[in-house]
Formats: sequence, structure tokens, C-alpha cells
Amino acid sequence: MDTFIGFAAVVMVSIVALFSALALQSLLLRATLALMQPASIQRVPAPSLAHGTRMAARAFAKAR
Repeated sequence: MDTFIGFAAVVMVSIVALFSALALQSLLLRATLALMQPASIQRVPAPSLAHGTRMAARAFAKAR
């Protein structure tokens, strides 16, 4: 009976360690990605969807 309790304890500790390691890894990944963002003051706005669609249509028309 002591063997089963010991085995269950090892399994539970391993599962807790796994989830805490995954949480720490995701936290560090988010911090790394946040630090990798460019440090510019003025951001260039992304082109609108309509503008991108017009550009794609022009490129497709030239290729034909």
C-alpha cells in the first residue's frame, strides 16, 4: 500500500511540475515577445483591407 501512495505522490508532483514549467515557459515567451517589439514612438498604421484588395486586384490584372 505504501508503494501505491508513493507512486501516486510522484505522479502528482510530476504533473504539478509539468504545469508550472509550462506556465513559466509561456510567461517568459510573452515577456520575450513584448521586449522584441520595436521601440518606436510613431507607429505606421496598417493599410486598410480595401487598399490591400485593390493592390491584389491590380497585381492579378497585370499578371493576366
